[in-house]
Amino acid sequence: MAFDLDMIKGVYTRMKERVEAARKIEGRPLTLAEKILYSHLWEGTPSQVYERGKSYVDFAPDRVAMQDATAQMALLQFMQAGRPQVAVPSTVHCDHLIQAEVGAVADLQTAKDKNKEVYDFLASVSDKYGIGFWKPGAGIIHQVVLENYAFPGGMMIGTDSHTPNAGGLGMVAIGVGGADASDVMSGLAWELKMPKLIGVKLTGKLSGWAAAKDVILWVAGQLTVKGGTGCIVEYFGEGAESLSCTGKGTICNMGAEIGATTSIFAYDEKMAAYLRSTDRVDVADAANAIAGYLRADDEVYANPAAYYDQLIELDLSTLEPHVNGPFTPDLAWPISKFAKAVKENGWPEVLSVGLIGSCTNSSYEDISRAASLAQQAVDKKLVVTSEYTITPGSEQVRFTVERDGFLDTFAQIGGVVLANACGPCIGQWARHGAEKGEKNSIITSFNRNFSKRADGNPNTHSFVASPEIVTALAIAGRLTFNPLTDTLINSEGVAVMLDEPSGLELPTKGFAVEDAGYQAPAEDGTKVQVLVSPTSDRLQLLEPFKAWEGTDLNGLKLLIKAKGKCTTDHISMAGPWLKYRGHLDNISNNMLIGAVNFYNEKTNTVKNQLTGVYGEVPAVQRDYKANGIGTIVVGDENYGEGSSREHAAMEPRFLGARAILVKSFARIHETNLKKQGMLALTFANTADYDKIQEDDTIDIKGLQSFAPGVQLTIVLHHSDGTTEEFPVNHTYNQQQIEWFKEGSALNIIRKSVAA
Repeated sequence: MAFDLDMIKGVYTRMKERVEAARKIEGRPLTLAEKILYSHLWEGTPSQVYERGKSYVDFAPDRVAMQDATAQMALLQFMQAGRPQVAVPSTVHCDHLIQAEVGAVADLQTAKDKNKEVYDFLASVSDKYGIGFWKPGAGIIHQVVLENYAFPGGMMIGTDSHTPNAGGLGMVAIGVGGADASDVMSGLAWELKMPKLIGVKLTGKLSGWAAAKDVILWVAGQLTVKGGTGCIVEYFGEGAESLSCTGKGTICNMGAEIGATTSIFAYDEKMAAYLRSTDRVDVADAANAIAGYLRADDEVYANPAAYYDQLIELDLSTLEPHVNGPFTPDLAWPISKFAKAVKENGWPEVLSVGLIGSCTNSSYEDISRAASLAQQAVDKKLVVTSEYTITPGSEQVRFTVERDGFLDTFAQIGGVVLANACGPCIGQWARHGAEKGEKNSIITSFNRNFSKRADGNPNTHSFVASPEIVTALAIAGRLTFNPLTDTLINSEGVAVMLDEPSGLELPTKGFAVEDAGYQAPAEDGTKVQVLVSPTSDRLQLLEPFKAWEGTDLNGLKLLIKAKGKCTTDHISMAGPWLKYRGHLDNISNNMLIGAVNFYNEKTNTVKNQLTGVYGEVPAVQRDYKANGIGTIVVGDENYGEGSSREHAAMEPRFLGARAILVKSFARIHETNLKKQGMLALTFANTADYDKIQEDDTIDIKGLQSFAPGVQLTIVLHHSDGTTEEFPVNHTYNQQQIEWFKEGSALNIIRKSVAA
């Protein structure tokens, strides 16, 4: 039995009429993404054409999902809105705060002890406001959503950048900040610029060592980390239909690494089989009844170049396994060229650790195929020297693969099973020896490999591959091993080759679980008390941000001019800082400590213009705040890529920064800044980035006539007494300008509730 079946049936009932209306208005056949978007308009039945890449559109998502690290701030904001209960089905998933160190059982218990205050807060808030609560150990948000909540043709937002994982079940699922989630839970519309569409036509069929993960690794190499920005990536073709549902999920999940708004596959028999296998026969039956609306129109598939803004084609039968990295997920290497790249670039050849699992690759299929290789290592008497870890995506997956013997197989090659949680993938890894900063290599089946992300060591070269390739390289103990062509010497001195991996898409005996870890909310939450201790260092009730003062912003000091890649990890690190995700003041002490200062090529050291002394970024910013001085942050291309964490927007706002001026933004981060009342600006001429000097005092002019499409002006006052000025762009619409004027989007919600 599915969760929220009546809601799903309601979506399907409305979908037919709305798609027909949209098709008539557009005057042409529709892609799958367009069908889902037009059937989820806040206005109801479509009455106008929305232009891709230009029109801001109000949508009505079907549900909200939150992971525990971001849920804290999202729910603290929701509590300020004054609503008695969430307006749409919503869930909280405790997956981010569990640190990997010893193994699943011990690590989970440690997390429960250390994070009790936060877990109790999240459980009580969920109880009070009608939110489903998934306890620590239940699994990673995206895998749990795929198993329980995702449905073809639906629309979901989630406070995690890898929410698009649900596209593997034909859902438009989009990562957002907590303020967006708070809006939707409060019963308000959710705004998004109508995405452009990238079509990926898949032909042929995977074979041998190639896996679904290799599709997105290849696509990332084609499009780069910002090639999908502002776009929905829609996969189709016979090759798409040949992929398992969870394989499709892997591809959609890692679409976040190309900046895509989301990625999606059309409903097919693979999805139906997965729904049935996860006890959702009723959803499969309902989807089958409107199957034609859960795929693009036939004319689109017949002539895709006419309907997508960009078209890419890939023959799966020719696809090589890939390894991407290090330090960026779009540096793509076919396995046949990877060994040469390792040697030419001087990357550490010895493989320290291989890690499989995570939200990206923790399905039954992934684990069964990796286990087939582990079994070969045992049977062929190979000695495994690399460390090897396994992170199941959910308790249901973990219980099932243990029942089927795969965990025992991994144990025979020294594999350590970690908790059903994010763990090393998000930096929750107490890796022994990482503090030494030694140069080393790891390979994972995760989605991100930014510097320092996994273990905090900037010298850890992290590579991304399929679970099969990760396992093979871990068996070999070196990055230069190509399992398709190379032999290994076993304990008897005999040269052996690994056979192609094998596995099952779905368990033949079905999934099983004793306790999935779900806690339903109270039927009547009015009497539930949500307690936050005023002395807590983990949780802090929010105070509203101040409204705009009504003038231009003059006399701002340059806080930092960031050089190169500046992700949300650089702006608000995870790892040990995750424990402060519910305490804005405390977590603000990590603000921009990972960003590289253009002027000294160092991290976490910037010039304090009041003293002339260099100091840590948060400390310098707090000094400016104490003296009533606003600041501006300057950045490079694709600023704020990566995780959806809105703390990267809230921390500068809280500490007194007024504007972020960059060459370009990642989508989620730009929206998060707007929601919090910040100015998110881009250079009209990117060369103006070079004009900004370390001792500059900066004015932002034109705010009293702030309007959509109208440039603002930056005035630089250099320390030598000279001035320069140049125009800057913004993407604010009228509603977003009101967010700025009122101090935040939440301030407007609070006003409307009070009225």
